[in-house]
Amino acid sequence: MKITVVGAGAVGASCAEYIAIKNFASEVVLLDIKENYAEGKAMDLMQTASLNHFDTRIIGSTNDYAKTKNSNIAVITSGIPRKPGMTREELIGINAGIVKEVSKNLIQHSPEVIIIIVSNPMDTMTYLTHKITGLPKNRIIGMGGALDSARFKYRLSEALGCPASDVSGMVIGGHSDKGMVPLIRLATRNSVNVSEFLSKERLEKVKQDTKVGGATLTSMLGTSAWYAPGAAVSSLVHAISCDQKKIFPCSVMLDGEYGLHDLTIGVPVVLGKHGVEKIMEIELSEEEKAQLLNSAEAVKKTNNTLAEMNLF
Repeated sequence: MKITVVGAGAVGASCAEYIAIKNFASEVVLLDIKENYAEGKAMDLMQTASLNHFDTRIIGSTNDYAKTKNSNIAVITSGIPRKPGMTREELIGINAGIVKEVSKNLIQHSPEVIIIIVSNPMDTMTYLTHKITGLPKNRIIGMGGALDSARFKYRLSEALGCPASDVSGMVIGGHSDKGMVPLIRLATRNSVNVSEFLSKERLEKVKQDTKVGGATLTSMLGTSAWYAPGAAVSSLVHAISCDQKKIFPCSVMLDGEYGLHDLTIGVPVVLGKHGVEKIMEIELSEEEKAQLLNSAEAVKKTNNTLAEMNLF
């Protein structure tokens, strides 16, 4: 199994590290436009192989897409990260051009590749990748929901005072501070609904803290987070590579599901060797449906910017 990660910054390097440590891939190619940067990151990571007990080979390359040939899965992290006070949507002007170029180069060398989008605004970059590549919709996946759900479970475990492994929860909708829809109603601790343990007020705080999870970290770190995004990506890559049939919320192209058309937004999907193997249409409450539709409208508004930029 060959995996390519485009962008050797903090997020990309974390992706490569977590994928390697899980030891399911034969090779990870780390690509960056900065001279020797990916090569240096790859060398540093390979020097941990004997300590972390993995056999995955990590190769770094400066913008040489020939090295990515015959990749099974490619992860696009390229683009500028958020700075304090910025929204994900404000990154669209620069990142759209980058994602367009990267995705075309990847497909040229790996026509059967499955692409995972991390670059922000993630839902819109996933939509752009669909429009410019024409790949089947099962082979283009936006990472956001997997990360948002991990942050949701962290906040729930914090409120419950229990390990995160005890908690089950999911976030659907757009990967944005206002667009996320944490499904409090369905969240559980060892199959017991969290409302049995926490007040409505505490659950509302969990919900709001989840929605601003990325912005909170950006304000603290001065840039976007990288450990949790890297771990989220590695989980998606692992599920696809090993045909695990796991369910994750991911940004995928909808064609009537949830009453939405021609839109990429976070919904639960089954991931296996073909990428998105099934879109799960779970029953939502009227309130949750309304929140998802509001989120969809916000994503559509951001997508309209792509048309104005004549990118496809």
